[in-house]
Amino acid sequence: MASSPHWVFPDPDAGAAGAARARQDVLTKPRGSLGALEDLAVTLAGIQGGPPASRPAAAVLFAADHPVTRHGVSAYPAEVTAAMVANFVRGGAAASVLCRHLGVELRVVDVGVAHPYERVDRGGAGALLRRDPVADDPIFDLRVEDALSEAVYERALRAGAAEIDALGGDTRVVLLGEMGIGNTTAAAAMTALLLGLAPEDVVGAGTGVAGDALSRKIEVVRDAVRRVQRADPRSVVRAVGGKEIAALVGAMARAIERRIAVLVDGFIVSAAALALVHMAPGARAGMIFAHRSAERGHARVLSALGARPLLDLEMRLGEASAALAALPLLDAACALHAGMATFESARVPDRAQPGTP
Repeated sequence: MASSPHWVFPDPDAGAAGAARARQDVLTKPRGSLGALEDLAVTLAGIQGGPPASRPAAAVLFAADHPVTRHGVSAYPAEVTAAMVANFVRGGAAASVLCRHLGVELRVVDVGVAHPYERVDRGGAGALLRRDPVADDPIFDLRVEDALSEAVYERALRAGAAEIDALGGDTRVVLLGEMGIGNTTAAAAMTALLLGLAPEDVVGAGTGVAGDALSRKIEVVRDAVRRVQRADPRSVVRAVGGKEIAALVGAMARAIERRIAVLVDGFIVSAAALALVHMAPGARAGMIFAHRSAERGHARVLSALGARPLLDLEMRLGEASAALAALPLLDAACALHAGMATFESARVPDRAQPGTP
């Protein structure tokens, strides 16, 4: 049996975090008055091992299809995955627009898109597209058999890690996203297995299913959970995940090893994060959670990870859109941390110490 990579995750740098906290305490403001922005700067410093930085940042999306769509679990046909890959490259997707607005390069990795898509010219406005060889490997219907073989799972992990290694050496934050019709079904099945929850507690609308379609989606997840009946995280990703979810696990792990802060997007990316933390608890310290999705299972995943998301905007698009929406908060936290004057440098009196007249 093949084994998962031997990940070695650094502990948060206590010295860097302590220095960041000490600076926060002498900036020209009441201590703690910037709330979560202060904590965010300190967290980034601990992850990165130095003064906190939100840039350079990179957005990386992994795209793949899921045979489970044959059971009617999505409001959209499977061909939409391929169409959206072309849309990312043309610059017309939400992630494309936000990346352009924020000055972040968007990288899309095809790890298993089943249908052909137009190889459009990037034209300077859209995503950089790469097709990994794992895209040609088979994936199966998670309702009735394991989605990935051992070998394909391993190759997908390596594809994710390779994309992080392809980033510039000065990258400080990576925003991870996905595209794959049917992958909220995969994420729901993973969540149910990893947390021991009933399918009806984790299955949500996804692309907008309701009524009989939602009931059918719950039954598909119930069948998958009944078939697998195990909570080993590696086996769960193989059995009911997908190639883009395994690639996300590999990408997160490699980024955290490199002290690149991982800004986690929505339900699918968080399900991958949950699996990674179950495999290697030390990975949790390298993650920052962008938002609380409107997807039913996401709150359960965030709670299990002890995550305090930065935003709660009822988003459920995926494709790193919420991570991109949250990036300006990291920018603000780092700008305030680096740019504010201290009480001493500004010659502003600090608060009186106990016993001071």
